[in-house]
Amino acid sequence: MINAEFWRGKKVLVTGHTGFKGGWLSLWLNQLGAEVHGVALAPDTTPALFDLIRLETCMASSVLLDIRNAQALDAHIARIQPEIIMHLAAQPLVRCSYDAPVETFATNVMGTAHLLEACRGLTGLQAVLVVTTDKVYRNLEWDWPYRENDALGGADPYSASKSACEMVVESYRKSFLSPAGISVATARGGNVIGGGDWSADRLIPDAVRAAFAGQVLDIRAPDSVRPWQHVLVLCHAYLQLAAQMAEQPDPGAYAWNFGPLAPDCVSVRQVLAGLAQHGIAPEIRVTPAQGKPESRMLALDSSLARARLGWHPALDLPEALKLTAEWYLAALQSADMQALTLAQITAYQQRLS
Repeated sequence: MINAEFWRGKKVLVTGHTGFKGGWLSLWLNQLGAEVHGVALAPDTTPALFDLIRLETCMASSVLLDIRNAQALDAHIARIQPEIIMHLAAQPLVRCSYDAPVETFATNVMGTAHLLEACRGLTGLQAVLVVTTDKVYRNLEWDWPYRENDALGGADPYSASKSACEMVVESYRKSFLSPAGISVATARGGNVIGGGDWSADRLIPDAVRAAFAGQVLDIRAPDSVRPWQHVLVLCHAYLQLAAQMAEQPDPGAYAWNFGPLAPDCVSVRQVLAGLAQHGIAPEIRVTPAQGKPESRMLALDSSLARARLGWHPALDLPEALKLTAEWYLAALQSADMQALTLAQITAYQQRLS
């Protein structure tokens, strides 16, 4: 369940609000009655979720700021004086990290350090939730899900940067923030789908573009298995965890997996087959990647979140693919995407009641 009363009037800073997950989370927070502030780079895709859902009209403030700029970030956070921080700003793409490794480390590691350093001087801050990824784990390609106490690691720069980010968070939590009464944790989610993601080198956006341009979709690894989940499922997890962190400052767990149930950990090929059932069916061509290896198998064990938070995914993969296809088809028909996105949020909340 999501405690709407907790969020009403709460001053929340979302970093990365111009991105995919950050956009959905910020709109949901606004619907819950929170005072939402955003810090991020400008949207880097055209179209962009931020623009399509008119997110700026729903926020108390929306500021374009690079989290690698420590001085500017510190000054801005001091002006806002947030009660809750949801840190989603990141370089989020595995393949991009091969082309820009230093930028990836600078954003994902030092950007997080800058944020946590800025938190040290805040007096009303209750909780900081840092969103990382399922790819923080040292992937041994085994067939069972990873648990929060499994070893971290990462061969590609993205995974390595997010593993390092986890260590930065742990250090700041133990050394500075927990002693000051500020609750800090990380959230590790799976492969996120849903309307409004237009990033390159992501399966669903690439499939949408190919289908409606009449182009062939090149697939690198059709049999790779991932923990697929709708963006609403993860935003639900973030909202539920952050509220508990604020109300119970030392929950005894500081890293949390949020993954789908086992039947929803399926291959790329199966996801595309499911998407085709809802009208998005590009022609597919298998083109193995050259020089940028990716893992074959990855799944998360979310037993901790189910036991401690009572959290569970309220959408299975077929339902997630249906909602995703509906969103993109509506966007391509120039529908009111703020209204449609809010309707999907409301429908999801009704599933939780």
